[in-house]
Amino acid sequence: MARPRSAARSRCGKRSGASPRGETPAPEERAARRRPPPRRAARSRRRPKGKVECGAGPGAMPGRGALCLGLLLPVLLGCGSAQPGGCPALCECSEPARTVKCVNRNLTAVPPDLPPYVRSLFITGNPLSDLPAGAFPAQRLPDLASLNLSGNHLRTVEAGSLALPALRQLDLSGNALVSFSPQAFGEGGSPLEELLLRGALRDHGVLLSLAALLQSGALRNLSRLELADNGLLLLPAGMFTALPALRLLDLSNNSLVGLRNVSFQGLGQLQSLNLSDNSLSVLWNSTLAQFRSLPALRHIVLRHNAWVCDCAIEDLVVWLKESDQVEGKEALTCASPDKMLGKALLKINGPDLNCSVPIDLPSQLQTSYVFLGIVLALIGAIFLLVLYLNRKGIKKWMHNIRDACRDHMEGYHYRYEINADPRLTNVSSNSDV
Repeated sequence: MARPRSAARSRCGKRSGASPRGETPAPEERAARRRPPPRRAARSRRRPKGKVECGAGPGAMPGRGALCLGLLLPVLLGCGSAQPGGCPALCECSEPARTVKCVNRNLTAVPPDLPPYVRSLFITGNPLSDLPAGAFPAQRLPDLASLNLSGNHLRTVEAGSLALPALRQLDLSGNALVSFSPQAFGEGGSPLEELLLRGALRDHGVLLSLAALLQSGALRNLSRLELADNGLLLLPAGMFTALPALRLLDLSNNSLVGLRNVSFQGLGQLQSLNLSDNSLSVLWNSTLAQFRSLPALRHIVLRHNAWVCDCAIEDLVVWLKESDQVEGKEALTCASPDKMLGKALLKINGPDLNCSVPIDLPSQLQTSYVFLGIVLALIGAIFLLVLYLNRKGIKKWMHNIRDACRDHMEGYHYRYEINADPRLTNVSSNSDV
């Protein structure tokens, strides 16, 4: 049932502050009734979804400015901190893993905007040709520990290009280096522990530069050195003498014909030596003695070499039978001569080589030189003794020779005077007539 209009009007009048029935409202009251309430207008205004209004206008809620400031402050701080750690355009970055990968991106230079958080950097498969000084700024990359530059077209590594304070691992495999500065790691040395140069040394000058770098003592913390697949014939003398922390040395798949000038002295921590797939024909006693003197060396690989099974290899055979350092020594076989082709080195006995005593050519030559020196010294002593014992006769003989020479010279002088004086010449002619 409908309510009386009078009751509704009375209620509306009470709620709106209207005058009692029968009284005419004042003009101010009528204006207030016509003006919409501020709160209702604010509520009726629709805000876009997800949009926060941070104003101080008539429709702003109390305390909304502080709320907006609290929401925007982390965003502003995040934007400010994200700028230095940005990722290069052609690379993939993972800040949680602290890794940056620039693989097969056709880069011709190292990206200058690498993030400072990077610890592992992969720049591989790019047409890089040169690493200039400051290519990896130490101030911008203080934590870079692993650097993989394999499979590029690097030819030149300049001084100071790898002077990184935290660098522990460097891979330059698969490049064609023709110039490698001995000062590439800076003047004060490097903490580098692993250096991989598999198939990267295409020039003998690069090998000499690398030897100078290793001998300088700049890489005294180096524990792993890979020089495989480089076609090396000979190694510079004393190349590894300044690497006291070296544990793994890989010289496999080269063309080494001997280790006569290679010194392993001072490598007290060397554990693994790979000499497989070379052209070694024999290992002399001097090299075998160095192997015996290395207490930590327990892993030597000698397979796939051209062993010549003649008298010179007998020392190697004896060492193989006694040593437990060689991996797979049962598979080592002779490559020549024909009668020994394919014969296992461990099955060779003395009669097979027709050698009465073990032959070591360097020792034999040294013994011959010593014996020759002794013989010459003895002959000299005997000669001096004979001269001393016959000194009187020698003195008389010397006087006789002197008198004979004097008489001979006087005769020549007399004849010269006769020939020089015309009068004496005529007298001599008349007397002849």
